[in-house]
Amino acid sequence: MAIKPKLSERAAERNMAEIEPAYRPQEATIEADRCLYCFDAPCIHSCPTGIDIPGFIKKIANDNLTGAARTILRANVLGASCARVCPTEVLCEGACVLLDRDETPIKIGRLQRYATDHAYESALPLLHAPAKKSGKRVAIIGGGPAGLSCAAELAQLGHEAVIYERHHKAGGLNTYGIAYYKMKPSVALAEVRLVQSLGVEILTDTEVGKDVPGDEIMNCYDAVFLAIGLGATYSLGIPGEDLPGVVEALAFIEELRMNPLDEVAVGDHVAVIGCGNTAIDAATQAKRLGAKRVTIVYRRGPEDMPAFEYEYELAKSDGVEFLFHTQPVEALGTKSRGLEGLRLVRTEPDLNGRPHNVAGSEFDVPFDMVIKALGQQKLGETIAKIFPGVTIDRRGAIERDFATGITKHGNIYAGGDAANGGSEVVDAVAEGKRAAAAIHVSFTDEAPEKLVQTTRLGAPDGATGAGIDKPVRVVELERAFRAGDKSHG
Repeated sequence: MAIKPKLSERAAERNMAEIEPAYRPQEATIEADRCLYCFDAPCIHSCPTGIDIPGFIKKIANDNLTGAARTILRANVLGASCARVCPTEVLCEGACVLLDRDETPIKIGRLQRYATDHAYESALPLLHAPAKKSGKRVAIIGGGPAGLSCAAELAQLGHEAVIYERHHKAGGLNTYGIAYYKMKPSVALAEVRLVQSLGVEILTDTEVGKDVPGDEIMNCYDAVFLAIGLGATYSLGIPGEDLPGVVEALAFIEELRMNPLDEVAVGDHVAVIGCGNTAIDAATQAKRLGAKRVTIVYRRGPEDMPAFEYEYELAKSDGVEFLFHTQPVEALGTKSRGLEGLRLVRTEPDLNGRPHNVAGSEFDVPFDMVIKALGQQKLGETIAKIFPGVTIDRRGAIERDFATGITKHGNIYAGGDAANGGSEVVDAVAEGKRAAAAIHVSFTDEAPEKLVQTTRLGAPDGATGAGIDKPVRVVELERAFRAGDKSHG
């Protein structure tokens, strides 16, 4: 059966409408007035970028939207996108003290969106780069959240930042890989323009290691920040995987973000392999684009799925079905007719908890489209070849000090998914900020007050939230690392 578009433009736009619409002024004021404006607020400690959340909410309550937006964007230059895609339920809102009173937490994400939307709609110049420049130049490899964050911080500190981006547009997954109903591409591209307004140069369609040699980068810049993200989706490794109708999740999501929704083809019966947040995004969007039936196939149980609980509930509310303890062993069909179904097998955990196939449990299910969402490959080995001296860990991620982003190369820093193995947008932004602070310290041996932030000492990559946080001057972390004390990393 041919895969084709299912809906009209109007129907597709209606189905892809944002889950939570923007607040109206009265709604925002009422919600802001619920905040207790806590001293030493736990919501701040649970935000990886350290936004002064009670501060900006108080400004909204006082009808000072410009001040609220400035507070947000100074701490998180991608505050508009994070307002939409952050897992606020497990970060800032999950730490709200109102939960201790059995009350609904403050809708921090929606209030943050309300303030940042005001800034963009009013074209307010809330961030500025100093006229006097330091003369230092930094190459940023990758124009996703980590790269944009690092570049924006460096520009505001008076350093020249140049981003090398292999795609035609900057923004990384914010531009190409976020579910349409969570955030439209225009939001991500507006944030890219904000970073450019600070004097940051972005060289698109330029791949370092291919179009520009690594040694040329090292010779032309005083420091390098690696923010290359992740690579292609892992393969299924089964017969028939190359059949027409088998696609990668990110390619599917990119298509509907870059093309009119009524031109995006989708199957009638769609299988999504995997159960992370990207799998949920692909499944829900396939359903909203008109697929009659969408089934997520996952080899483990629901208790092991990487997706957040609220994402799981969202998919179920959209009519997505789940086949747990099941995995594909063959894609059925022919090159001429395309995909016709999947041969599946039941799984069960072994003594170590790893799933293995149950003999004799195979069964066939008809599908005309399969979306692979098995996670993305790490690019550490590739980058280590381009920049000798950079090392990778056992996961294939770039090794770096967590607090400063510095690699074993010494003049190269790293952050975002390439270093943490895959985390949230807000984590990438925070890592870009930390690296910018450390780079600034290496140039000047001092850190401005705006870069004194909350850092998780001793936390593993990707760790967030409160519990063991305490304020640390980034300059102290940088000096300690260069002196050989990595106890903060």
